[in-house]
Order: sequence, then structure tokens, then C-alpha cells
Amino acid sequence: MIFDMHMHIENRSSWIVTAEDCIRAMDEASVDKAAVMTLGDYPGLNPDAIELVTEAMSRYPDRLYGLARLHPGHLETSQATLDRAVTHLGFVGLKLHPVSTHQHPAGEATIALVRQAGELGVPTLFHCGDEHMTTPLAIAETAAACPGSVIMLGHMGGYFHVDEALQVAERYPNVVLETSAMPYPEKIIEAVRRVGAERVVFGSDGPVASPIVEKQKVVIAALGADDAALVLGGNAARMLRLGS
Repeated sequence: MIFDMHMHIENRSSWIVTAEDCIRAMDEASVDKAAVMTLGDYPGLNPDAIELVTEAMSRYPDRLYGLARLHPGHLETSQATLDRAVTHLGFVGLKLHPVSTHQHPAGEATIALVRQAGELGVPTLFHCGDEHMTTPLAIAETAAACPGSVIMLGHMGGYFHVDEALQVAERYPNVVLETSAMPYPEKIIEAVRRVGAERVVFGSDGPVASPIVEKQKVVIAALGADDAALVLGGNAARMLRLGS
């Protein structure tokens, strides 16, 4: 089973991306299942964001799984939404993007949301790259403050902070590295060696990025059958409790 931890849908931005776009890209890449989230934060530019993801999950119930992309600056609304999304709508995680929300990962509101996600038994996926407030060392403060929450570093530190992401994952056992849009297959090998295959997950950032190309990075890494199976889908099945 191949699971893509990072795909997008959106209906209110310059990028219109549908559930069907995701399914088409998944089929082309032989990806079985994927986590989907909006490109915008809720509450924010898209007041229908949660409903959009919910509808996508209902149309493709065995293939698409929702992450709620929320705005910590609207904490009360976001907390109520996260609770409803996970307990009533079947969402499997939280997505946070410090660039678009202008909320530091170690801010009180962000930590409150991440802790709530842990209490609900779902992981938090951070945009983790090269921009201000998204670097691995910034998110490391959140990992330290939320030891009971699984924190995924989306993009694994981007282009210029991958080594920092590896250091943070070594330091905090609740940190998982997600591979999308990180251009170095050799760093996937290094991540498996340094923190274990159980803490690395495949993602594509599709369908804006190509799941075919992103999956090929894991193939090129030549991890071995057992480790590759964990990275490409086994870890997601365990973390998101698929089938449970």
C-alpha cells in the first residue's frame, strides 16, 4: 500500500485543485491513498475549507483522508473545528502553515492546537522549509513542548535546512520526517539511517507537484524492501490507524 502524506485540494485560490485532480495524479503514480488538505487556512480565505475536504473524503472514502488546515490565531474556532473534524467527520490529522498564518510554531496558540491533536490521537503536519518561522529549529520548540503529539516536518526542511531537520528528529522522538519537495534522495537514506525507517513518511505536495517524481525519490534512495514499505505506506497506516 502506497500512501501519500501530503496532497492538496482547493476551490478559492489562484490554484483550483479538485479531488479528481488528486485521484488522477495518484493513479498515474500508482499511489493507493493520500492525506488531503486545503491550500488555505480555516478560518480564513476559505470558509468552506472543512466541508470541501469532507466532501472529497465522502466521494473517495478508501483513498482520501483529511487533514484540517487551521489558523492558530483564531484559537477558539480552530480548537472547536479540530475536535469536530476528528471526532465527527473522520479527519486524521492537523496541518499548520506558519507562513500563511503568521503564527510562530512555539506560540501559545499553536502549542495548544498541537497538544489537542495529540490528545485526539492524530498527528500534526507542519510546513517545514526555508521561510521565516518554518525552519526545523523553530518547530523543535513545539516538539519539546508537546512530547505527547506526533509532529511531521513537511518537506523535511526544504532545500537548505534538511540537516537541521535530521538533527531535530534525532533530538525529539515525536518528530517524523516527510519527504515532499525535498530534492535530495540521499537525505532520505540518511534519515532512515539516523532516526529509523519508522519515522520517515512519503509525501508529494501533489497534485501541484508530481507524485510520480516525488515517489521516484524514495525509489532512487534504494532503502531496501522492508524500509521502503514503511516509508511509502506502512508508517502512515500505523500513525493514522487506517483500517482500525
